[in-house]
Formats: sequence, structure tokens, C-alpha cells
Amino acid sequence: MNAALRQALSPARCPSGGLRVAIEGEPCVLRCSGALWVLNHRTLIAADLHLEKGSAFAARGQMLPPYDSRATLDRLEAEIEALQPAAVVLLGDSFHDATSVGRMAQDDKARLDRLAAGRDWIWLEGNHDIAALAGAMDDLVGEVIETMALGPLRLIHEPQPGVQAGEIAGHLHPAARVAAHGRGVRRPCFVTDGRRVVLPAFGAFTGGLDVRDPAIAGLFAEPPMAAALGKDRVHALAWETLR
Repeated sequence: MNAALRQALSPARCPSGGLRVAIEGEPCVLRCSGALWVLNHRTLIAADLHLEKGSAFAARGQMLPPYDSRATLDRLEAEIEALQPAAVVLLGDSFHDATSVGRMAQDDKARLDRLAAGRDWIWLEGNHDIAALAGAMDDLVGEVIETMALGPLRLIHEPQPGVQAGEIAGHLHPAARVAAHGRGVRRPCFVTDGRRVVLPAFGAFTGGLDVRDPAIAGLFAEPPMAAALGKDRVHALAWETLR
């Protein structure tokens, strides 16, 4: 077992309930919200908000409660208030489709403006929202980029094949299934081997892909750690315990 994986599999518990790990040597915290906190850079990273997913389904006749954007922004605002980041990076698929920004309530747009005030606000392009971001920057604050370097870390929406040291990605919505209280429980999770990490989806209406699916498991040369989101703490799970 390499040193990076050994450290990832021995995370330190934070008072917040998160887990402190090192990704390619960079100190990070896996937060209970599903966001990643990069301590030395005071940067908050969240993946796959899928804002306005509910309204996208409603437009196609599938009536979901129209509160997903509000619930997602509530969680993002709580993280910003708790951490006071110098920068917020959203790892792509922040919006569910090309017309999401136009469907957002004005209160939600104004809230995004307030959250971005006084800090760097960066939107990475995702497969769902590249058109939305390209056509909506007159209505949104911040910068749109494809990838981003942060010390030894490389931030990107979709994980790339092969060994990718320092890669921070989303896109796959990882989830872990474990046995608890006599039944199976499925929870969003981080997946990391200490060299790269895949973040869970941050959005309120997002599904999940099982971490044992080859699309996720195949990214790691050795069995990684899954870090499942609980109500008030992140639970480190050894690979062999996953159902």
C-alpha cells in the first residue's frame, strides 16, 4: 500500500464531523455537506449542484417539488458562513440544463450574487451546464473555466482515465451501500485513494452511482476509501465493507 493511500485510509476526525485527509499531500477536509475544503488555500469546492433540476422535470410533465435550488443554496450558504472561504469553486453541472439560469427565481439569483461577494467565484464547465454558463454570464457573477490548478491539485468536472495525481472531480455522483440497523443504507460519498478524489453530488435532487461500478472503481489502482455522508459526520468505510 502506498503512503498516499495509507494516509487516506487513516483520516483524522474534525470537530465539524468531517474527515481530514491529504490529497497528493494537500491538506483537505471531506465535509458532511459533500463539499471539499482545501485548508491552505481557503477554497471550498462543491460538485454537481444541478440547480433547477426540479423545474426541468416539471417542464417535461414530471412534477417534482420546485424547491431543489433553494435547498441546495441553503446548504451552500451554510458552508460559506461556517468557513468564510477566499474562493468557491463549483466543479461543473452546477445547472441542470441549458435554460436553467433563465428559470431561476430572482431571489435565488440575488442570493448567488450575495454568496459570491468578496471572494473568488469560479464555475467549471460540466456536460450539463456548458451551454447554460456560456449564455448566462451577464446574469451570473464569477469566472467560467474548464479546469483549474490549485497547488498540486487539478480541478476538473469529469474524472480522467489512468493515474491522475491530484485530480479533484465530480460528475459520477458516487454513493456507497452499507449494512446498518439490519438493513442496507445507501449514502452519497467521497471516494479517494489519497492521490485523487471524486466528490459526491451536492445538489438536493441528484441520484448516485454505486462506488463499485467500474466507472468509479476503475479509476483506482488499489481499493480506495469511501467516505459516506451522515447527518453530522462523514463515515470512513473500508472498501471490503461495502455491499
